[in-house]
Amino acid sequence: MRRPPKAFLLLFLLLLLSAPCSGSSSSSFVPSTTFSSNLRFAFSEIQKLTSLISGSSGVLGGNLRLSSAIHDCLDLLDFSADELTWTLSVVNDQRVKTPATGNHRYDIRSWLSAAVGNQDTCKEGLDSAGGPLGGLAAGGLKIVSSLIANSLHEVAASSGGGGGGRRLLGFPEWVSAGDRRLLQTPAPVEPDAVVAQDGSGDYTSIGAAVEAAPSESESRYVIYVKKGVYMENVEVNKKKWNLMLVGDGIDQTIISGSRSVAAGWTTFRSATVAATGRGFIARDLTIENTAGPQGNQAVAFRSGSDLSVFYRCGFSGYQDTLYPHSLRQFYRECRIAGTVDFIFGDAAVVFQSCDVLSRLPSPGQINTITAQGRRDPDESTGFSFQFCNVSADADLIGNTDRTATYLGRPWRQYSRTVFMQSFLDTLIRPEGWVEWNGNTVGLDTLYYAEYMNDGPGSGLEGRVNWPGYHAISDPAEAGEFTVAQFIDGDAWLPATGVKYTSGLTM
Repeated sequence: MRRPPKAFLLLFLLLLLSAPCSGSSSSSFVPSTTFSSNLRFAFSEIQKLTSLISGSSGVLGGNLRLSSAIHDCLDLLDFSADELTWTLSVVNDQRVKTPATGNHRYDIRSWLSAAVGNQDTCKEGLDSAGGPLGGLAAGGLKIVSSLIANSLHEVAASSGGGGGGRRLLGFPEWVSAGDRRLLQTPAPVEPDAVVAQDGSGDYTSIGAAVEAAPSESESRYVIYVKKGVYMENVEVNKKKWNLMLVGDGIDQTIISGSRSVAAGWTTFRSATVAATGRGFIARDLTIENTAGPQGNQAVAFRSGSDLSVFYRCGFSGYQDTLYPHSLRQFYRECRIAGTVDFIFGDAAVVFQSCDVLSRLPSPGQINTITAQGRRDPDESTGFSFQFCNVSADADLIGNTDRTATYLGRPWRQYSRTVFMQSFLDTLIRPEGWVEWNGNTVGLDTLYYAEYMNDGPGSGLEGRVNWPGYHAISDPAEAGEFTVAQFIDGDAWLPATGVKYTSGLTM
């Protein structure tokens, strides 16, 4: 098991020792001395936890669940360390490469929102594996999250909200002109690598092509995946920056896996495809998990990639299909199908013009489209669905009267999800939303909202009367969940061949 490299530790210490630049042009956020000391202590605890958890690798004894949980934790602690480093590099005006957009207060808030939750994901995996390690690590994990939360609160108190800005048509500002052309053209004219099962490309597996891609690339690296069903699990690790996967179509290029919790994996490690390298883009392909309803949690795609884009992609599974774990993500014209909590996680996400399809679950189960995991009121995270179509998949049609389907349930106390300007079909129950296994915790602190939806399932008369539920009537309130404001798309470009909407109007 790995430990943080010495060069990385030295870099982090240099950042901590550098005095904040109150007049810096790179950031309008001026931190207190407590802000930096909290992150210094958090990083120290991360080092201790990494040593504790990696030292347990010798007692695995072939336990897949425990080995997966340990792998998860080491990755997640590493992600937290990165996010703290990015934060300190901005406030101290250091020359460290970060996935910044230019709105540095919002960048910092996004990174700390991700860092505050990584430890919970680690603990969930350890707890599911059983044994003493979860208990041994619990105290340290809680301390790390608490220290980061203190700094997050300071940023949130100073920022007064999300990104904000102009409302034009186009791609987010962090999608470069070259990437816009790649998203619009029928296929990349000159991909950097080609994957084909028949041997006509550079590689026969997607994993091999990803592994061979350059690390920490400042320019876009395009992998074109020809049509076919690729039976493999693919990881785009944190060193694979600006990677783009392009297929031949949503039903033509399919990446298929079957890992599941029932088979001994953690939820986090069950993903068919996982991406954590910044700036990941996928287009014209499908990612599926075929474990079925009996597999319990079985993720098709997991993303912790900051400033990532998904265009005309399919995500197919049952429970826990799509896992936007953390950071900022944008999905356009995608098809997402599943049953229980099939869109879950704690990223800041906007879904635009997507088909959200509920499938037939196991007998006795209910369908819950979302389970958003916001843990802290200062996090900038949540799910926003705009111009989407929420309906039944083919196997559920004719069974909607026997299968209750809800827009979401609160996985965490400050869960936040908004459906606006979308079509809600008959499958949505009149209540709209449901408690987490009958538990009333979070019903007064969550933020669930609907705005100007239509369709037979959009009626608000029978909706839940929770304090945290909102039937939005004010366009200004709804505007907070648009691309421009919610995921920092404040410097948008004019309309392109693919029309992305930054505000409330198409």
